[in-house]
Amino acid sequence: MLPGQTVSHYEIVKQLGQGGMGIVYLARDVTLDRTVALKSLPPDMSLDEEAKERFIREAKAASALDHANICNIHAIEETEDGGMFIVMACYDGETVKQRIARGPLPALLPGPRGAPDGGPGGAGRSRSRR
Repeated sequence: MLPGQTVSHYEIVKQLGQGGMGIVYLARDVTLDRTVALKSLPPDMSLDEEAKERFIREAKAASALDHANICNIHAIEETEDGGMFIVMACYDGETVKQRIARGPLPALLPGPRGAPDGGPGGAGRSRSRR
């Protein structure tokens, strides 16, 4: 994926970051007129069936969660040449690396029953905040 390129109905704006399991791009969903993030498998992994299966499991696991600190997954798609990418919400802000560079993170106060947020079970459980 390259800036200016259109993949499916997503126009690639720029690369945001890269890690061991993917490359993340800022993109524009031209159908719904919204900004999204696309995470694609690196080219050297896009033909590896095991890597593709892990990538799909990652998308399914993240899409099953409803939590303020986990981005929303909109879709998982495949390119004409067999590459895969996850379409997710894009949020403005700093990276974890940038945040850590600013100094120590504040201590977290536990939620109900000592769970960090969400009560019993904590992670993966949502709680109404209305």
